[in-house]
Amino acid sequence: KLHSDLDKGVGTVKYTLSGDGAGTVFTIDETTGDIHAIRSLDREEKPFYTLRAQAVDVDTKKPLEPESEFIIKVQDINDNEPKFLDGPYVASVPEMSPVGAYVLQVKATDADDPTYGNSARVVYSILQGQPYFSIDPKTGVIRTALPNMDREVKEQYQVLIQAKDMGGQLGGLAGTTTVNITLTDVNDNPPRFPKSIFHLKVPESSHVGSAIGRIRAVDPDFGKNAEIEYNIVPGDGGNLFDITTDENTQEGVIKLKKPLDFETKKAYTFKVEASNLHLDHRFHSVGPFKDTATVKINVLDMDEPPVFSKPMYTMEVYEDTPVGTIIGAVTAQDLDAGSSSVRYFIDWKNDVDSYFTIDATEGTIATNELLDRESTAQYNFSIIASKVSNPLLTSKVNVIINVLDVNEFPPEISVPYETSVCENAKPGQVIQTVTAADKDLSPTGQRFSFRLSAEASNKPNFTVHDYRNNTAGIETRRNGYSRRQQELYFLPVVIEDSSYPVQSSTNTMTIRVCRCDSDGTILSCNVEAIFLPVGLSTGALIAILLCIAILLVIVVLYVALRRQKKKNTLMTSKEDIRDNVIHYDDEGGGEEDTQAFDIGALRNPKAIEDNKIRRDIKPDTLCFPRQRPPVEDNTDIRDFINQRLQENDVDPTAPPYDSLATYAYEGNGSVAESLSSIDSLTTEADQDYDYLNDWGPRFKILADMFGEEESYNPDKVT
Repeated sequence: KLHSDLDKGVGTVKYTLSGDGAGTVFTIDETTGDIHAIRSLDREEKPFYTLRAQAVDVDTKKPLEPESEFIIKVQDINDNEPKFLDGPYVASVPEMSPVGAYVLQVKATDADDPTYGNSARVVYSILQGQPYFSIDPKTGVIRTALPNMDREVKEQYQVLIQAKDMGGQLGGLAGTTTVNITLTDVNDNPPRFPKSIFHLKVPESSHVGSAIGRIRAVDPDFGKNAEIEYNIVPGDGGNLFDITTDENTQEGVIKLKKPLDFETKKAYTFKVEASNLHLDHRFHSVGPFKDTATVKINVLDMDEPPVFSKPMYTMEVYEDTPVGTIIGAVTAQDLDAGSSSVRYFIDWKNDVDSYFTIDATEGTIATNELLDRESTAQYNFSIIASKVSNPLLTSKVNVIINVLDVNEFPPEISVPYETSVCENAKPGQVIQTVTAADKDLSPTGQRFSFRLSAEASNKPNFTVHDYRNNTAGIETRRNGYSRRQQELYFLPVVIEDSSYPVQSSTNTMTIRVCRCDSDGTILSCNVEAIFLPVGLSTGALIAILLCIAILLVIVVLYVALRRQKKKNTLMTSKEDIRDNVIHYDDEGGGEEDTQAFDIGALRNPKAIEDNKIRRDIKPDTLCFPRQRPPVEDNTDIRDFINQRLQENDVDPTAPPYDSLATYAYEGNGSVAESLSSIDSLTTEADQDYDYLNDWGPRFKILADMFGEEESYNPDKVT
């Protein structure tokens, strides 16, 4: 209520209100000055309002007093319950925790005024979840209330928490929330086998490394606390088996470490221990965290292939061993209860396997072809053994045969075969170190010896010094060498090996004399170097050689022209030079040597006699004379030559070297007829050479020569 001292109660004063909530939340009676709330107030929404009031004259509208300010506070009442703003809650605590172990702290808020009364004082309590958990009424901390809570018994707990204001008194408002608590696992349980004995049956044909069975120990723990390690306790049969842990199922996988053999042992017994990998020291007092079980394995008999006595066979044989020689044997047995016979054969893969054969019953290996170590030094093939009772059951073994060397090749000098020596070389100087190579292969290594041949030992030029390490040195024995006297030396070196039988060879080394400087560096080894000391330059030597070549060309041309001129010139001898024109390309007995050439090749085909066996060679077999068909008149000379060429090609009595056959027959096509008397059927006395005078000046000498010959013929009547 507002009141001014100037208000006399006669209605001359008017009251006004302004500020927070004026007209909306609060209103004032203008005459009496009473202030009223026109709607409900919420302290949690606005705890106080600031207002301004003034008294005004009704008539003049002027303030009677200065404006005054006042505050209206909203008094709190308990109209809000506590609330868990973060609920519901999720928490965890390890199993087997002691009483009072911290789990979680919850917090509830109350919107009421904490400074006024008990409206905002909250107290916590558990409505559901006892007797496992407890809560502090003031702080809201939740703790375990029972010892040794076991996750394997119960893992999840749901706790209902209540928060009540007014200090928990009657009439207070309350709020609730849920807390889900999980017991986390600890390794408080050892692994346990569900049974004490495990029986397994394993075929004897099981492969090494294969899994032959599984056993499992049960651990109620979870995660890494349930990880189990399996071990075989040393004892009977433990060395034949191994066990590992399957990470997904935590089972123990038993694997085979060595082959099983039913005929050797039919059953094995051993113990397996299961233990945890991650131990918790708080529970050591409970006992050992491991368990033991017995495993019995029965081996099942299987029909197995034959077994070779060795995993691999190595044999040796000398090269060139006669075919059929036995060089070794392989052996395989059937180890099953009902032993069966075994048959052997070679696993053919390529042609190399054909060098050997094997006896199908005895397993002996023999040579099938001659062996050459230089061609193939080692043979590698497989032998297959099969059971007679079951041929499908086979086993294979590898056989290596080494071919031993027989000393059959002599050693030879390794390249080079040619060396050089300086003209200014001193005695005892090594000009070349030589080594030897041998195609034979000695098991202990070859030893070579070097020496000069007997015919070269007495010559004072060079010697061979054997270093006895498979090398030798070529040494000089003279004080200087002259290229003008001798440019090349040939040194025969004898090399012997150390195998049996001893093989040796004589190798000729070519030693070239060269011009060198004072340090022994070779300057030149060609022909030019011989003339250099005379004082001629290289250009002068080239000019001299060029002049010599020109002179040789001139001489050759001159000789060729002379020979051509001789062919065209007629001889004036009384002998009939038209009969034979014989050219000898080899040395013989002159004109009297009628065995050197068959002049029948120059005869006219019409006048030639029957062909005789050639006299310049001795035929290997008797060959009958050929009958040459006569050449028809007016046959072209080309056909004649082709015919003679074909006859010589098919002639079995022809010499096995190139020869020149000269054909003097010029044909029948000339109008002047043949000039040769070979084809003439008349005697020389019947010839009339007067027609030569009609041929012109070119035949004048020939006409005079034959005309003169007629005048001296005493038998002709003039």
